[in-house]
Amino acid sequence: MKKVLLLLLMILIVGGCGAGKDDSQDVDSMKYKKVLTIGFDESFAPMGFRNEAGEIVGFDIDLAKAVSKHMGVTFEFRPIAWDKKEEEITSGNIDMIWNGLDIIDEYKKYMIFSKPYMDNRQILLVNAGNIHRIHSVSDLEGKVVGTQAGSNAEAYINENEKLKKSFAVFRTYHNLQEGFESLRKEHFYVLIIDEIAARYEMSKHPGDFEIIEATVGSTTEFGIGFRKNDTELRDKVQKAFDAIVSDGTAKAISEQWFHADLIKLRRKY
Repeated sequence: MKKVLLLLLMILIVGGCGAGKDDSQDVDSMKYKKVLTIGFDESFAPMGFRNEAGEIVGFDIDLAKAVSKHMGVTFEFRPIAWDKKEEEITSGNIDMIWNGLDIIDEYKKYMIFSKPYMDNRQILLVNAGNIHRIHSVSDLEGKVVGTQAGSNAEAYINENEKLKKSFAVFRTYHNLQEGFESLRKEHFYVLIIDEIAARYEMSKHPGDFEIIEATVGSTTEFGIGFRKNDTELRDKVQKAFDAIVSDGTAKAISEQWFHADLIKLRRKY
Protein backbone atom coordinates (compact mmCIF):
# COMPACT_ATOMS: atom_id res chain seq x y z
CA MET A 1 0.00 0.00 0.00
CA LYS A 2 2.84 2.36 0.91
CA LYS A 3 4.45 1.71 -2.47
CA VAL A 4 1.18 2.44 -4.24
CA LEU A 5 0.69 5.70 -2.34
CA LEU A 6 4.30 6.71 -3.02
CA LEU A 7 3.86 6.00 -6.71
CA LEU A 8 0.64 8.04 -6.85
CA LEU A 9 2.34 10.91 -5.04
CA MET A 10 5.23 10.88 -7.51
CA ILE A 11 2.78 10.90 -10.44
CA LEU A 12 0.93 13.88 -8.96
CA ILE A 13 4.17 15.79 -8.34
CA VAL A 14 5.54 15.12 -11.82
CA GLY A 15 2.18 15.84 -13.41
CA GLY A 16 1.82 19.07 -11.44
CA CYS A 17 5.29 20.27 -12.42
CA GLY A 18 4.61 19.44 -16.03
CA ALA A 19 1.32 21.35 -16.01
CA GLY A 20 3.01 24.39 -14.50
CA LYS A 21 5.70 24.33 -17.17
CA ASP A 22 3.15 24.03 -19.97
CA ASP A 23 1.09 26.92 -18.58
CA SER A 24 4.17 29.11 -18.46
CA GLN A 25 5.10 28.22 -22.01
CA ASP A 26 1.55 28.87 -23.19
CA VAL A 27 1.46 32.30 -21.56
CA ASP A 28 4.78 33.22 -23.12
CA SER A 29 3.94 31.83 -26.56
CA MET A 30 0.52 33.51 -26.59
CA LYS A 31 1.82 36.94 -25.63
CA TYR A 32 2.14 38.10 -29.22
CA LYS A 33 -0.29 35.68 -30.83
CA LYS A 34 -3.31 37.65 -29.69
CA VAL A 35 -4.93 40.22 -31.97
CA LEU A 36 -2.83 43.40 -31.89
CA THR A 37 -4.65 46.65 -32.59
CA ILE A 38 -3.27 49.36 -34.86
CA GLY A 39 -4.72 52.85 -34.53
CA PHE A 40 -4.95 54.90 -37.72
CA ASP A 41 -6.63 57.95 -39.24
CA GLU A 42 -9.11 56.49 -41.72
CA SER A 43 -8.96 59.57 -43.96
CA PHE A 44 -5.17 59.77 -44.37
CA ALA A 45 -4.80 58.62 -47.96
CA PRO A 46 -2.62 57.05 -49.21
CA MET A 47 -1.16 55.86 -45.87
CA GLY A 48 -4.34 54.40 -44.37
CA PHE A 49 -7.94 55.11 -45.36
CA ARG A 50 -11.28 53.68 -46.48
CA ASN A 51 -11.81 53.31 -50.21
CA GLU A 52 -15.12 53.82 -51.98
CA ALA A 53 -16.19 50.30 -51.03
CA GLY A 54 -15.54 51.07 -47.35
CA GLU A 55 -12.49 48.79 -47.20
CA ILE A 56 -9.45 49.75 -45.12
CA VAL A 57 -6.56 50.18 -47.54
CA GLY A 58 -3.33 52.13 -47.86
CA PHE A 59 0.44 52.05 -48.05
CA ASP A 60 0.98 51.69 -44.30
CA ILE A 61 -1.89 49.20 -44.12
CA ASP A 62 -0.14 46.98 -46.67
CA LEU A 63 3.18 47.28 -44.85
CA ALA A 64 1.49 46.32 -41.58
CA LYS A 65 -0.21 43.32 -43.17
CA ALA A 66 3.14 42.11 -44.53
CA VAL A 67 4.71 42.52 -41.07
CA SER A 68 1.84 40.69 -39.35
CA LYS A 69 2.18 37.81 -41.80
CA HIS A 70 5.90 37.58 -41.09
CA MET A 71 5.28 37.67 -37.32
CA GLY A 72 2.47 35.14 -37.52
CA VAL A 73 0.05 37.41 -35.65
CA THR A 74 -3.18 39.20 -36.51
CA PHE A 75 -3.34 42.99 -36.75
CA GLU A 76 -6.71 44.68 -36.30
CA PHE A 77 -7.03 48.20 -37.73
CA ARG A 78 -9.01 50.64 -35.58
CA PRO A 79 -9.86 54.18 -36.74
CA ILE A 80 -9.02 56.87 -34.18
CA ALA A 81 -9.34 60.64 -33.97
CA TRP A 82 -5.82 61.85 -34.70
CA ASP A 83 -5.93 64.50 -31.99
CA LYS A 84 -6.85 61.78 -29.44
CA LYS A 85 -3.94 59.44 -30.21
CA GLU A 86 -2.19 60.05 -26.86
CA GLU A 87 -5.30 58.90 -24.99
CA GLU A 88 -5.77 55.91 -27.30
CA ILE A 89 -2.21 54.58 -26.99
CA THR A 90 -1.65 55.26 -23.28
CA SER A 91 -5.02 53.80 -22.25
CA GLY A 92 -4.32 50.53 -24.04
CA ASN A 93 -7.20 50.91 -26.51
CA ILE A 94 -4.64 50.33 -29.25
CA ASP A 95 -1.24 48.62 -29.25
CA MET A 96 0.49 50.81 -31.83
CA ILE A 97 -0.03 53.71 -34.22
CA TRP A 98 0.96 53.10 -37.81
CA ASN A 99 -0.33 55.70 -40.23
CA GLY A 100 2.08 58.35 -41.44
CA LEU A 101 3.13 59.11 -37.85
CA ASP A 102 5.83 61.76 -37.57
CA ILE A 103 8.65 61.11 -35.12
CA ILE A 104 8.69 64.36 -33.17
CA ASP A 105 9.56 65.34 -29.60
CA GLU A 106 5.92 66.07 -28.76
CA TYR A 107 4.96 62.44 -29.40
CA LYS A 108 8.07 61.06 -27.68
CA LYS A 109 6.61 62.23 -24.39
CA TYR A 110 4.19 59.30 -24.45
CA MET A 111 5.45 56.93 -27.17
CA ILE A 112 8.51 55.04 -28.31
CA PHE A 113 9.15 54.55 -32.01
CA SER A 114 10.37 52.06 -34.55
CA LYS A 115 13.25 53.04 -36.78
CA PRO A 116 12.24 55.78 -39.23
CA TYR A 117 11.20 54.33 -42.59
CA MET A 118 10.18 57.31 -44.73
CA ASP A 119 10.85 61.03 -44.97
CA ASN A 120 8.00 63.52 -44.67
CA ARG A 121 7.56 67.26 -45.01
CA GLN A 122 4.76 69.77 -44.57
CA ILE A 123 3.94 71.89 -47.61
CA LEU A 124 1.40 74.54 -48.58
CA LEU A 125 -1.67 73.52 -50.58
CA VAL A 126 -3.92 76.06 -52.31
CA ASN A 127 -6.79 75.97 -54.75
CA ALA A 128 -5.90 75.83 -58.45
CA GLY A 129 -5.18 79.31 -59.74
CA ASN A 130 -3.68 80.47 -56.42
CA ILE A 131 -5.82 83.62 -56.37
CA HIS A 132 -4.45 84.63 -52.96
CA ARG A 133 -0.91 84.68 -54.38
CA ILE A 134 0.70 82.48 -51.78
CA HIS A 135 4.24 81.49 -52.76
CA SER A 136 6.07 81.06 -49.45
CA VAL A 137 5.55 80.87 -45.71
CA SER A 138 6.00 84.64 -45.47
CA ASP A 139 2.91 85.06 -47.68
CA LEU A 140 0.74 83.49 -44.96
CA GLU A 141 0.55 86.80 -43.11
CA GLY A 142 -3.05 87.98 -43.03
CA LYS A 143 -4.34 84.71 -44.51
CA VAL A 144 -6.83 82.12 -43.25
CA VAL A 145 -4.67 79.05 -42.62
CA GLY A 146 -5.78 75.51 -41.84
CA THR A 147 -4.17 72.27 -40.74
CA GLN A 148 -5.20 68.97 -39.16
CA ALA A 149 -5.84 68.87 -35.41
CA GLY A 150 -3.16 66.83 -33.66
CA SER A 151 -0.78 66.98 -36.61
CA ASN A 152 2.91 67.77 -36.76
CA ALA A 153 2.00 71.00 -38.57
CA GLU A 154 -0.29 72.12 -35.74
CA ALA A 155 2.44 71.42 -33.19
CA TYR A 156 4.92 73.46 -35.26
CA ILE A 157 2.53 76.42 -35.61
CA ASN A 158 1.71 76.41 -31.89
CA GLU A 159 5.42 76.44 -31.07
CA ASN A 160 5.99 79.44 -33.36
CA GLU A 161 3.79 82.12 -31.82
CA LYS A 162 5.04 84.91 -34.07
CA LEU A 163 4.09 82.98 -37.21
CA LYS A 164 0.72 81.97 -35.74
CA LYS A 165 -0.13 85.57 -34.79
CA SER A 166 0.60 86.70 -38.34
CA PHE A 167 -2.35 84.66 -39.66
CA ALA A 168 -5.73 86.34 -40.00
CA VAL A 169 -7.27 83.09 -38.72
CA PHE A 170 -5.79 79.71 -37.81
CA ARG A 171 -8.22 76.78 -37.97
CA THR A 172 -7.90 73.04 -37.56
CA TYR A 173 -9.97 70.29 -39.11
CA HIS A 174 -10.78 66.80 -37.85
CA ASN A 175 -9.54 64.77 -40.83
CA LEU A 176 -7.96 65.28 -44.23
CA GLN A 177 -11.12 64.98 -46.29
CA GLU A 178 -12.74 67.68 -44.18
CA GLY A 179 -9.66 69.81 -44.80
CA PHE A 180 -9.74 69.31 -48.57
CA GLU A 181 -13.44 70.17 -48.73
CA SER A 182 -12.91 73.25 -46.57
CA LEU A 183 -10.17 74.43 -48.92
CA ARG A 184 -12.39 73.87 -51.96
CA LYS A 185 -15.11 75.97 -50.30
CA GLU A 186 -12.57 78.69 -49.36
CA HIS A 187 -13.03 78.22 -45.63
CA PHE A 188 -9.23 78.31 -45.70
CA TYR A 189 -6.96 80.09 -48.16
CA VAL A 190 -4.21 77.56 -47.67
CA LEU A 191 -3.63 74.21 -45.99
CA ILE A 192 -0.42 73.17 -44.27
CA ILE A 193 -0.38 69.46 -44.96
CA ASP A 194 1.75 66.35 -45.50
CA GLU A 195 3.16 66.37 -49.02
CA ILE A 196 2.35 62.69 -49.56
CA ALA A 197 -1.32 63.19 -48.68
CA ALA A 198 -1.55 66.32 -50.82
CA ARG A 199 -0.03 64.68 -53.89
CA TYR A 200 -2.30 61.66 -53.55
CA GLU A 201 -5.40 63.86 -53.36
CA MET A 202 -4.23 65.78 -56.44
CA SER A 203 -3.76 62.52 -58.34
CA LYS A 204 -7.38 61.61 -57.55
CA HIS A 205 -8.80 65.06 -58.30
CA PRO A 206 -6.54 66.68 -60.91
CA GLY A 207 -7.11 70.37 -61.44
CA ASP A 208 -8.45 71.10 -57.94
CA PHE A 209 -5.30 72.13 -56.10
CA GLU A 210 -1.74 73.38 -56.43
CA ILE A 211 1.26 72.61 -54.23
CA ILE A 212 3.44 75.53 -53.21
CA GLU A 213 7.01 74.25 -52.98
CA ALA A 214 7.68 75.65 -49.52
CA THR A 215 8.59 73.41 -46.58
CA VAL A 216 6.92 74.42 -43.32
CA GLY A 217 9.21 73.57 -40.44
CA SER A 218 11.83 70.88 -40.91
CA THR A 219 11.57 67.60 -42.79
CA THR A 220 10.49 64.84 -40.43
CA GLU A 221 10.41 61.05 -40.59
CA PHE A 222 7.64 58.50 -40.32
CA GLY A 223 7.78 55.73 -37.73
CA ILE A 224 5.54 53.27 -35.90
CA GLY A 225 4.50 54.37 -32.40
CA PHE A 226 4.23 52.14 -29.32
CA ARG A 227 3.50 52.63 -25.62
CA LYS A 228 6.47 53.85 -23.60
CA ASN A 229 7.18 50.54 -21.88
CA ASP A 230 6.42 48.23 -24.81
CA THR A 231 9.96 47.80 -26.10
CA GLU A 232 9.53 44.05 -26.60
CA LEU A 233 6.63 44.49 -29.01
CA ARG A 234 8.44 47.31 -30.79
CA ASP A 235 11.52 45.14 -31.28
CA LYS A 236 9.47 42.20 -32.59
CA VAL A 237 7.66 44.43 -35.08
CA GLN A 238 10.96 46.03 -36.10
CA LYS A 239 12.56 42.65 -36.71
CA ALA A 240 9.69 41.69 -39.01
CA PHE A 241 9.84 45.08 -40.74
CA ASP A 242 13.56 44.65 -41.35
CA ALA A 243 12.80 41.27 -42.90
CA ILE A 244 10.24 42.60 -45.40
CA VAL A 245 12.69 45.32 -46.39
CA SER A 246 15.46 42.76 -46.92
CA ASP A 247 13.32 40.40 -49.01
CA GLY A 248 11.97 43.19 -51.26
CA THR A 249 8.36 43.09 -50.04
CA ALA A 250 8.43 46.68 -48.71
CA LYS A 251 9.94 47.94 -51.97
CA ALA A 252 7.19 46.24 -53.99
CA ILE A 253 4.50 47.82 -51.79
CA SER A 254 6.07 51.26 -52.15
CA GLU A 255 6.29 50.93 -55.92
CA GLN A 256 2.64 49.87 -56.04
CA TRP A 257 1.51 53.03 -54.23
CA PHE A 258 4.08 55.61 -55.30
CA HIS A 259 5.77 54.15 -58.40
CA ALA A 260 9.05 54.53 -56.50
CA ASP A 261 10.88 52.93 -53.58
CA LEU A 262 10.46 55.50 -50.80
CA ILE A 263 11.48 53.20 -47.95
CA LYS A 264 14.50 54.64 -46.17
CA LEU A 265 14.98 52.38 -43.17
CA ARG A 266 17.51 53.80 -40.70
CA ARG A 267 19.92 51.62 -38.77
CA LYS A 268 19.09 53.02 -35.33
CA TYR A 269 16.01 54.02 -33.34
